[in-house]
Amino acid sequence: MSTLAYRRDIDGLRAVAVIAVVLFHFGVPGFSGGFVGVDVFFVISGYLITSIIWNQRQAGRFSFVDFWARRARRILPALFAMILAVLAVGWFLLAPKDYEELGRSVRYQVMFISNLLFMRQDGYFDVASDLKPLLHTWSLAVEEQFYILFPLLLTLLSGHLKHWRLALFGVLLVSFGLSVWAVGHHPEKAFFLLPMRAWELLAGAMLAVAPKSAWRLKPMAAQGLSLLGLALILLAVFGYDKVTPFPGAAALLPVLGVVALILANGHRRTWVGELLSSRVMVGLGLVSYSWYLWHWPVFVFSSYASVDEPGAFDTLGLILLTLVLGYLSWKFVETPFRERRLLAGRRQILLAGACGVLVIGLAGQSLRWTDGLPWRLSEQALQYAKGREWRPELMACLADDKTPDDKLFCHYGAANGPARTLVWGDSHATALIPVFDDGARAHAVSVMLASSPGCVPVQGIEHDARCARFNQRVEHALTPPVSDVVLVARWSLYLYGDAKGDLAHALKAADGHYDRAVAEQRLADGLRARVAQLRAGGHRVWLVKEAPLQAFSPPYRLTRLAMLNRPVDGVGLAIGEHLKRQAFISRLFAQLAQDPAVRVVDPAPRLCGDDGFCRAELDGHSLYTDDNHLSEVGARFVAPVLEPLFVGLQAGADLRKGQANAAK
Repeated sequence: MSTLAYRRDIDGLRAVAVIAVVLFHFGVPGFSGGFVGVDVFFVISGYLITSIIWNQRQAGRFSFVDFWARRARRILPALFAMILAVLAVGWFLLAPKDYEELGRSVRYQVMFISNLLFMRQDGYFDVASDLKPLLHTWSLAVEEQFYILFPLLLTLLSGHLKHWRLALFGVLLVSFGLSVWAVGHHPEKAFFLLPMRAWELLAGAMLAVAPKSAWRLKPMAAQGLSLLGLALILLAVFGYDKVTPFPGAAALLPVLGVVALILANGHRRTWVGELLSSRVMVGLGLVSYSWYLWHWPVFVFSSYASVDEPGAFDTLGLILLTLVLGYLSWKFVETPFRERRLLAGRRQILLAGACGVLVIGLAGQSLRWTDGLPWRLSEQALQYAKGREWRPELMACLADDKTPDDKLFCHYGAANGPARTLVWGDSHATALIPVFDDGARAHAVSVMLASSPGCVPVQGIEHDARCARFNQRVEHALTPPVSDVVLVARWSLYLYGDAKGDLAHALKAADGHYDRAVAEQRLADGLRARVAQLRAGGHRVWLVKEAPLQAFSPPYRLTRLAMLNRPVDGVGLAIGEHLKRQAFISRLFAQLAQDPAVRVVDPAPRLCGDDGFCRAELDGHSLYTDDNHLSEVGARFVAPVLEPLFVGLQAGADLRKGQANAAK
């Protein structure tokens, strides 16, 4: 057993962390930086775990097996209960692809590496984060990895080095340095991986092994430090948002805030400590782990099942539901295991944990083997669900830095002779492959296509260095045989971000801040320069506008409606919303089209009717794969707007053929 004295204020600090996270995830106004609650948990875990290990080592009673058995008893029962419940709900609610992805998440989590999975899925085409029921388990995976490695590291350093605390602090600094570097170069790794997060846990660990003299604070110093600590945490909770580079240096605020609070309240109760030690805060802190486990699946499934956006009362009801579920999990799952009323021995809990890992892992893998059990859905629901899938042939045309030069372009249509048309763009160009493939075949012309996700085909305003390299490689293909260049992109993404307000791809000013006027001017200047470059090379230019950006993912919305036997009439977007978002782009394209060799192609007239409504469904099919990419059905539906391109290409091909015959 641990000899660590119980501190009510730390449970209250847990309450602060879980409240911040829950309210952030449910979109409660003001809690834009509530995600830092996870960092608060990390520091607390590092402090408590290290305190237990260090106290037992000093008493000569530390055992690795006992430690890992206690961690299993603390973490696994509630986690397994939540996962099983999620699998059960998913049976009735999730589309096959999402159920299959849930199975993969389950398999990775029971192996304590779900953070690796979600890091890799943090990409352009992956399921939106609010459709991943186990996304929040990434933080548990980080902690579990820490629990496995840290006791070994602490034992190694303290047993072989005289100044082992200094060495441990050195590890912290290295981890912090990696985090700061990765935020700017590999933000997904900075967020999800233990090496970039370890410094937060080690901050708590350093506090636990600090000499006792560090805890001797005068009353006023403790009061001031405690108030400062709380202020730092709240400043991050209310001041940060989704565009804050994180973790990196920005995580110092919540991390130092927690360190200050734990230190200030170590030997005497401060005003903040009294607040944290109140009955309500301690109670919430006690159920914080289970509350954290349950809040995200409830949010995801409510988002998945609902057709309309939840109102304020709906959100309040959902938050209360997560708290009730968390309390029930704490009382009937956590507590019996922690108090050793169930599986009291360490061998029993470890064996049960291993069996749970095996059984639940196999359950998750079975969903992968069976493609998410599609037979659960009606034929119509399944048809809508299939709308979100891209054929491997389309995905293969998305280039990256690893794509060799001979695979950079996909070719369609006539096989004889060089391609005279280049389609160049981001993933929206890929979505139109069915149109270019069908049109090139029907008109006996050759088309080549180069696309890379998130890369606007305009030099100088690329989102990252990868896109700059991609555009440079494509430019080298602009040789004389290419007569027509088709530029395709989700243009508004680089101006205003996505429909949910994420500005990750939007153009920013030199200081890194978003300014709408700056974004519009940069895109206008860049596109004008690109068109001028192409025209100087003798190329005709086709500018393809984007399809209306839906406020939701049509395949999901349509699938849910079909599963609930509800009508799909009215699934779409008001044309006014589309025209408002496209206003600047429409003006810019119109200016460029004053050159008769520049043509504008707009799919919106095919999708938006006289009723002022932009449809997302057609004859039992989704016209979109997500909220912005057209599905193959959608692409073929808008194909007539590109017919002038193919007619012109065929006329040119016929003319060249006639000239060649005359020369003979």
